[in-house]
This record gives sequence, structure tokens and C-alpha cells, in this order.
Amino acid sequence: QVQLVESGGGLVQPGGSLTLSCAASGFTFSMAVMSWYRQAPGKERELVATITRVSTTYYADSVKGRFTISRDNAKNTVYLQMNSVKAEDTAVYYCHAPQYRSWGQGTQVTVSS
Repeated sequence: QVQLVESGGGLVQPGGSLTLSCAASGFTFSMAVMSWYRQAPGKERELVATITRVSTTYYADSVKGRFTISRDNAKNTVYLQMNSVKAEDTAVYYCHAPQYRSWGQGTQVTVSS
């Protein structure tokens, strides 16, 4: 079955960096569009970034220039490199495979001094 497992969340200071990973299994990862979403307390889940099977990328305006989505098809893993983080980036981050309607369990990112 399709499985997505996120890792790499934690506490980071404003202006710092963090890299999230999502290990995928149960489908042909190299052919899949992959996305990162996030949900802050009291807010709706929002799209952060998407990467296509040919590595075309899309970013939400709020993270453009600070976050980078990438993929390693040999490792069936998608990454989210988060730089210059802000307090408003605090959220649970979810990996999503839209073609398979599958979500990971989420990983908490907290930006605080």
C-alpha cells in the first residue's frame, strides 16, 4: 500500500534552516507528482511546494525564495529545504502524493527563539 513517512521536523530559531524528508513506498515514485503541505494551529492546510516527475517546481508565495523542494528517485524520497525560517512557518508539515490521495502522518516544525 502507499506509504509516506515524514521526518526532520523540530525546533529551529528564526532565520535558521531545517530539512524535511518524506520516504515513499508502495507506488512508482519516479512517476509521481509530490507535494508538501502545512497546517498551522487554527488554520486550514495549505500547499507549500510541489515537484513534478521531471522536477518542475511550484512554490507558495509565502515561501518562494526561502524553501526548496527536491527529489531523489533512487531513494524514493522528497525533501523540503527550509531556509530563513520565520515564526509564521510554524506548522505541521505533511507530505502528499496527490495521484494516490495519500498523506503522511506529518512532522512538527516550530520556529521560536
